[in-house]
Amino acid sequence: MANRSFHAPKQFADPESVAIDVLGFLAADPQRLMRFLNLTGLEPETVRDAAGSPGFLAAVLEYVTADETLLVACAAAIGMEPERVAAAHRALAPGREEP
Repeated sequence: MANRSFHAPKQFADPESVAIDVLGFLAADPQRLMRFLNLTGLEPETVRDAAGSPGFLAAVLEYVTADETLLVACAAAIGMEPERVAAAHRALAPGREEP
C-alpha cells in the first residue's frame, strides 16, 4: 500500500499558516512588500526578526484585510476565499474590529 500523506485544504489552514501565505504573497511583489514595510516602519532586514514578535502575523493580516482589492487579489493568489483570510485575522487579533 502506498504511503500517502493528507494535506488539509487551504480553507482549513490554521491562522498562522494563512498569515505566512499572505506574507509570501506580499513578498513576491517588491512594490507590495515595500508599501507594507513603509506603513509598518519595518526595514527589509528586520522582517525576519519582526516575524518572531507577538502580533506580527496579525498585523500582516490586518494590512491585507484593510484593502478589499488587495484582499481579493491575495486570497486568489493563495487559493483561499477572502472570508477565510479575514477569519484568520480575527483569530489572531481577537477583539480588533475588521476595517
